[in-house]
Parts: sequence; structure tokens; C-alpha cells
Amino acid sequence: MSTDRIIFSRPHRARRELDNLAAVLASDHSHGDGPFTASATAKLAAITEAPHVLLTTSCTSALEMAGLLLELGPEDEVIVPSFAFTSTATAMALRGSTCVFADIDLATGNLEPESVAAAITARTKAIVVIHYGGVAADMAGLGELAAAHGIAIVEDNAHGLGGRWRGRALGTLGTMGTLSFHDTKNLHCGEGGALLLTDEILMARAEIIREKGTDRARFLRGAVDKYSWQDIGSSYLPSELNAAVLDAQLDEFEIIQAGRHRVWNAYAAGLPEWAARNDIQLMAVPPDREHTAHLFYLRTPTERHRDDLIAHLAARGVSAPFHYVPLDSSPAGLKLGRTPRACVRSAEFSSTLLRLPLWPGLGDEQIERVLAAVTEFRI
Repeated sequence: MSTDRIIFSRPHRARRELDNLAAVLASDHSHGDGPFTASATAKLAAITEAPHVLLTTSCTSALEMAGLLLELGPEDEVIVPSFAFTSTATAMALRGSTCVFADIDLATGNLEPESVAAAITARTKAIVVIHYGGVAADMAGLGELAAAHGIAIVEDNAHGLGGRWRGRALGTLGTMGTLSFHDTKNLHCGEGGALLLTDEILMARAEIIREKGTDRARFLRGAVDKYSWQDIGSSYLPSELNAAVLDAQLDEFEIIQAGRHRVWNAYAAGLPEWAARNDIQLMAVPPDREHTAHLFYLRTPTERHRDDLIAHLAARGVSAPFHYVPLDSSPAGLKLGRTPRACVRSAEFSSTLLRLPLWPGLGDEQIERVLAAVTEFRI
């Protein structure tokens, strides 16, 4: 059996990437909104069923666009999960808004509606929802709260391309959704993202915001004879080089997903007996949700057990990192946000979680090594 180190993640390489890049470099169009941008956008629309898709330079950029489209300002509050990546909060704080941290459901790591309800005030303008690990949040409970209070929902769907809640595609359940194509995600182009919209009026403004505040997109379609400064905005349009890589990745979306689910399913089948003996909680998917196999996590009884298991696996050549540090306790979170109720479940989730290696090219022998190393551990 091989003793090579099993890394946590490895970006998928699609067959047409180099051909697509060569085509861009041989053309006179390497800036954004070229043929590969159009092709990748159409393929994303087919997967997400979103009426409108705009490629962006990152998921962070898409979240920043969401803040601009919602016209967030210093008088506004935005509810965000404490257990989240920094972009979820910083994109809102960038508009001067106060981040209000809410707690999560320990079963999924997603926003818990009761905690959100306790955080709503007259200043609340939006809720940012993460579908952690590509497993949908409780969109029934969160949707009811948003509708009752006239609050927008922004889906940070960085983990969830292809995931579904009650048959509906993640990223299209709220006011707008965002995607990530960072090289740690299921599909990647090094760095990239997308904004998903269902509203025609928001889409018209989003095109302008994405293109430095100009109506260049309308000019390229022949709708105006010249483009000019129309609104606030920034440079959120990715280059054609990024779009070319993404387009090749999208051609192999089903292959990538099948490979990831193969690994996820092997962990789900091989660990329950060990987990039950050692008081370990394995990642689970509620029956009304289809997940994306973005990650496979497990939770130990205590932080010490988590750290011991990480060290145990490292000694056997298996990389198994923890994940987010709760935002409410971070220096920026303390400065830029507030926490109506202590996010105790976020702290527990964060301190007891580790993730197992998961990428589509992980071989059967490597999976067996991971399973063997994990099940050797005893609490």
C-alpha cells in the first residue's frame, strides 16, 4: 500500500482547458464578455435554472454586488451566520452595514431560523444564507421569516452548485444567489464566481455595476450606440481566460460530481459503526435535500478529541483540516458586528469539526487508507 501523503483537496483538470486557453490567447479578445463567457454562462444557467447569470471575478465579488444591489448602507443590518467564511460578512460590512451574527443548526451547520428571528430588528435589510457543504439550509423557516418582515435573502452558495432543496436549485431560492469557482470548489477557474438573479430590474442594474458603472453590456448587444457612466460599480467581470477554464470544467460537471459522490458515499458507508462506538457525529443530509459532495465532515465530542484525531491522521499521511473560526468572536466581527444571542452552537460546531480528503480523482486505495486511518482512532 502506498504511503504517499493524501492531501485534502486537489483541483480537477478538465480536458479542454489548455485548448480553450490557447484559443483565447490566439484571439484578439482576452478581456471579459467574450465567447467563453457566453458559453460558460449558458451552461451555468442550465444547471442552476436561474433566469439570469453573471460571471464575476469571485464569489466575494458577487456578494459585494449583492450588497450594492440591495443599496445597503450604515443604517442597515444584515444577518449572517457566525459559522461562515469571512467574505459572507465582509461584503456586507464593506457597505457600512452592521453584521448581526446568528447561530446555526448543529445537524447541518446552517443558519437556524429561531436564532435569525431573535436577531431581526427594524433595521434588518437582508439575511445571508450559506448552504454549508452543499446541503441546503432550512429555506422554509428562513423564507417565512424573510417574507413576514420584507427582508431580502442572499444565498452564499459557494458550496452548492448543483444542490437542491425540495427539488429546487440552490442559489435560486432567495432574492439572489452567489457561486464560487475558487480552486477548492467542485468546479473552478482558479478564482471566479457568479451572481444568480431572478429579477429583471435587478439584472439590468447588476450588468451596469459589474462593468464599472457603465452600460457596456447594452452597447455590446447593440442596444445603445455608445456606453457611458450610468451608476456606481466596480470591475467585477472576469477575463476570458478564466471563463475559458470554467467552460471546460462545466463540460465535465457530471463527471466531477460523480467522482466526488463516489468518495462521499464511501465515507458515509464505511464510518457509521466506528462513529457510533466513539460518539462521533457524521455529516448527514436531510431527506428533502440533494447535496453536492463538496465536503465530508465529522464532529468529535470535544475540541481535544478533534485535535487528537487530526494529529492521528497526520501521522498516517492523511490531511484532515478543521474549518471556519466563528465570525462573532473574531477581531473584525467584534468591531463590525453585533451578536444578540451568544452563538454557542457555532462555537461547538467549529471546535469539534474536521473534514476528510475529498476530490474526484481520489483513488480507491487512497479512500481505503483514509477509512483505515480514521477507524484506528479510539476515544
